[in-house]
Amino acid sequence: MVRLPLSPAEVERGQRLGALLRRARGERSMLNTALDAGVSPETLRKIESGRVATPAFPTIAAIADVLGLSLDAVWSEIKQSDGVAALARPARNASERLAS
Repeated sequence: MVRLPLSPAEVERGQRLGALLRRARGERSMLNTALDAGVSPETLRKIESGRVATPAFPTIAAIADVLGLSLDAVWSEIKQSDGVAALARPARNASERLAS
């Protein structure tokens, strides 16, 4: 199977996810966090470092659960700046764009 290269937005989103998980983990050890979530410490390390930019949903759900993060909070954090928020905003008309 050939994997397509990640877009810059996907790479950035993966980095935001990793940063969020590192912050949420705080002083807790990576080993204990990974084992409690049922993933390998290497997998958690790669996700936190941004090397795995598109981890499987069940993996993120398990890690988020162990860290006490809601999936809504995770999604809110990682969707920033990747265009998803821009799609949710109402379109401005041409005169408003020119005035700004």
